[in-house]
Amino acid sequence: MKIHQPSQWHALTQDDVLRQLAADPSQGLDQTEWARRRALYGANALPVRRGQGPFVRFLLQFNQALVYILLAAVLVKLFVGAWVDAAVIFGVVFLNSVIGFVQETKALVALDALTRALTTEATVLRGGQRQRIDARELVPGDIVLLASGDKVPADLRLLHARNLRIEEAALTGESLPVDKRGGPVAADAALAERVNMAYSSTLVIYGGGSGVVTATGEHTEIGRISELIASTELLATPLTRQIAGFSRLLLIAILGLAALTFLVGLWHGQAWIDLFLAAVALSVAMIPEGLPVVLTITLAIGVARMAQRHAIIRRLPAVETLGSTTVICSDKTGTLTRNEMTVQALTAGGEVFELDGVGYAPQGAFRHAGLVVDAAQHPALLELLRAGLLCNDALLRHGDEGWKIDGDPTEGALLVAARKAGLDEATEHAAQPRRDAIAFESQHQYMATLHGGARPLAYLKGAVESVLARCSSALGPDGETAPLDAAAVHAQVETMARAGLRVLAFARLDTPPASSQFDHPDVAQRLSFLGLQGMIDPPREEAVRAVAACHSAGIRVKMITGDHAVTAAAIAAQIGLDGRVAAGALPEVLSGRELEALDDAALREAAQRSTVFARVTPEQKLRLVQALQARGEVVAMTGDGVNDAPALRRADIGVAMGITGTEVAKEAADMVLTDDNFASIEAAVEEGRGVFDNLVKFITWILPTNAGQGLVIIAAVMAAQPLPVLPVQALWINMTTAVLLGLALCFEPREADIMQRAPRVPGSPILTGELIFRIGLVGLMLLAGSWSLFEWALARGLSIEEARTIAVGVFAVGQSFYLLNCRSLKHSMFRLGLFSNPWIWAGIAAMMATQLAFTYLPFMNRLFHSAPIAAAEWLPIVAVGLAIYGVIGFEKMLRRNAS
Repeated sequence: MKIHQPSQWHALTQDDVLRQLAADPSQGLDQTEWARRRALYGANALPVRRGQGPFVRFLLQFNQALVYILLAAVLVKLFVGAWVDAAVIFGVVFLNSVIGFVQETKALVALDALTRALTTEATVLRGGQRQRIDARELVPGDIVLLASGDKVPADLRLLHARNLRIEEAALTGESLPVDKRGGPVAADAALAERVNMAYSSTLVIYGGGSGVVTATGEHTEIGRISELIASTELLATPLTRQIAGFSRLLLIAILGLAALTFLVGLWHGQAWIDLFLAAVALSVAMIPEGLPVVLTITLAIGVARMAQRHAIIRRLPAVETLGSTTVICSDKTGTLTRNEMTVQALTAGGEVFELDGVGYAPQGAFRHAGLVVDAAQHPALLELLRAGLLCNDALLRHGDEGWKIDGDPTEGALLVAARKAGLDEATEHAAQPRRDAIAFESQHQYMATLHGGARPLAYLKGAVESVLARCSSALGPDGETAPLDAAAVHAQVETMARAGLRVLAFARLDTPPASSQFDHPDVAQRLSFLGLQGMIDPPREEAVRAVAACHSAGIRVKMITGDHAVTAAAIAAQIGLDGRVAAGALPEVLSGRELEALDDAALREAAQRSTVFARVTPEQKLRLVQALQARGEVVAMTGDGVNDAPALRRADIGVAMGITGTEVAKEAADMVLTDDNFASIEAAVEEGRGVFDNLVKFITWILPTNAGQGLVIIAAVMAAQPLPVLPVQALWINMTTAVLLGLALCFEPREADIMQRAPRVPGSPILTGELIFRIGLVGLMLLAGSWSLFEWALARGLSIEEARTIAVGVFAVGQSFYLLNCRSLKHSMFRLGLFSNPWIWAGIAAMMATQLAFTYLPFMNRLFHSAPIAAAEWLPIVAVGLAIYGVIGFEKMLRRNAS
């Protein structure tokens, strides 16, 4: 049978589509048929866009201005017959290219792993059962169920649509969501007019529906678009662009300086070959070749560390922006709180009870007047709890991950409370089996269930006003009927509400209808009021600590929630969200209605002043982000719903929830929390600060080496003296110090006070005036040490090779000591802990070992024009290193004391 092309599915009736695909809308595919089609059609994934192949990527490592200079030096060396020098320079170039290629390959592998970690899921019918599966396992003929917030996982012919609206801008360019329906459309309908189709990668904005998969993978409409945008962004951040610009300016300056040095040498009458090599040596010495590699590795380490702390970075600019965050706007439910509703207060028979315990674990004691009581000794309390258990559609279960609720969290809290009193669901349902139920509807504000058994009755739960209106009596403390005191009930409700509790009322109908069905008129009157249960979603303990850490870091945390103002204020007070408010006092709350009345100027003031925003719409969330940004704030915003996407896109850092978040929210976010926990945002900010801190340390450490070498070579040319450092030796210093010493700083642990510092000002220079002074100071000390020891060696009759070996040793040893200074830009390494970063000591040991090889191994002497030196010659070299360590340590101490 002919299978229609994807462009024709919209023109067929539903029956024709299902017949063509041999699909059953009520059962879906069985496992055998799915396996057959999976083998036939393959995975539902777009073909991986292969970039340049490994060989091309390796050749591109040579496409750098520095490399061209070095290759020119190789040709000159070959021209003058210096075969060994040519081989060494080319070997170093080749080795640097290999290192760059390996690091780029690792980065690509990491990004690929990140893409796999963020795969789309789909809800399907398989063998009549709803299943949540990896969307890559879909095949033509699968029945897919769509809900608001889903990303359409494949091309679908819609079978049913309930108020279904889909955003197709990524596919058609249509800016407004499209209303979908199920009937056929004209065969020549344009893509944007095919209202009975849902296309892969589009986003469900509203409503729901179901459809049959007509195409997967590269055969979908999105798969046919050649301009498909890659899902993972490349490593191009403001920081890397800033460093790239700095590198370009540095390269131009160095080449200009080299040309000037060359001309001055010619004016002095020196040979052009020698001057060219001096210019090459200067260029090689002053360009920090290791900076791009270390930058990439440091960012990669930061991303990996964030992933370990439950924060997946989708857009790499987030790594550096996190370190500059000044305001975090967080949702309440599940982020600052546990998302586990917990009953904490009950009133039954006119008595008030408190209930211990947090979360869904059925462990906790009942208290009355501060004393632990047995719920079984309080008939009214037990009946209230039984009503919450039976008038309930949730399921409490225990699994590998602890106690979980299947169903509504509010109903789950009622089950947990009943369990804490010793009531068992199976036993209670067996004694009073359900015969019928009235589902909760917003216009009625209650749910009711009809039960049989030895004593047929009905239970009702819902909003206090709705339940009280149907009650004519109440249950007394002894379990007998008593008069209803509505005023006392309202007073108890107010007390609970002031504590931020969500209050549900419960009632019982003792004379239900004799039939097995009942409806709203049957529970309209003559009910007995059983009592109240007050519950709250309690704060996460780790969120309380994380908020305190943010305050210490100069980061303000604001709660933006759709919940009621009283509840939001109560949770904010428990968390300590507003540090300006005294302990126990409620912070100021702005409601969505109040925000709506503010113009932009007033909103900017209110957004800066207030900490809690309640009953806020998604549009108001976006306005709040814009208002804070207008005040110069760097804003991180959390969200999980479809309507949060505009605010997530607008925020400097959009943070989506990995568990409860919709696909739309994840698409809009820069970062996804795999545990939906506010503490993970604070951890990511901490890691972001650590990444930037280590990059600044590396730059502060590496630049004096380049400056010192360049100054030594310039001084030699200007003085018409032999070069203290040859081009191959400069390459040796740069290669070994960057790889063996510099990389160790990438692994430097975060400093203890990193979250006590003020946020970094966006756009501020990487290096402060203090650090530029330090770089210049160390560069001059390296110049003085290497030049003086080089000249002293020549004055004592040592060979030029020995003198150069000593000069190179000054850089190797001096940078090793300076590395210890750079472990912290403010504190001594003894405060950090001598062995808190073992990579530092491993790097220094490796550096010394390679430097000894450079000095004493004959083949290294031939390659690098070095020579063995007496043991006593190391003493002044080490003295220079100690001097650098001591001077910089003293300078840091002076600055600490002055601050």
